Amino acid sequence: MRHVARASIRPYRESDLEDLYRICLQTGDGGKDATSMFEDQRILGHVFAAPYGLFEPSLAFVAEDEAGVGGYIVGALDTRAFEERLEADWWPALRDRYPAPPARLPPDQRTPDQRAAGFIHGPLTVPDELAEDYPSHLHINLVPRLQSQGLGRQLMNTLIRALQEQGSVGLHFFVQPANQRAAAFYRHLGFTVISAEGPVVFAMDLRPAA
Repeated sequence: MRHVARASIRPYRESDLEDLYRICLQTGDGGKDATSMFEDQRILGHVFAAPYGLFEPSLAFVAEDEAGVGGYIVGALDTRAFEERLEADWWPALRDRYPAPPARLPPDQRTPDQRAAGFIHGPLTVPDELAEDYPSHLHINLVPRLQSQGLGRQLMNTLIRALQEQGSVGLHFFVQPANQRAAAFYRHLGFTVISAEGPVVFAMDLRPAA
């Protein structure tokens, strides 16, 4: 019986950037592979993965086995400050490269590439009350071969520790309503649903217990 080395978690390195792009695309359809959906294979990573490795590498961790990097968790300590950083140093060049979707085209008629370009030209911003109580946020993705091994929990715990060490008081993230499997997993980890209008918002208080 062939021994398969277990995957391990390690801090993100600069050389992992292409892996962030690849995994973001391979999990970009509600956790399933979105490669065939996109004409531009990097546009999804431009929005949801790469800027975290570039601008907050101390809050990025990867899961790696003998086949390579197959998962990541990335976060931002202060979502408001991160939004401002991207507005100054990330979105302008991408807006030059990717045209905004036609204004008259309803969102449900846009191609996946146009929807991603919509986030570049009109980035998501976090409501004030969410940013105040849960200022940090994250994205987590694992390709299928690394799922159901406890790595999601390990990645979450690793990021939560790092956020607490950097002084975060709370963490939030968004899950699409259709992704029921992920929602059940996050509840199991101790996250609370604080809004189910549109994307489901999960949150966790990170302040030390009194």
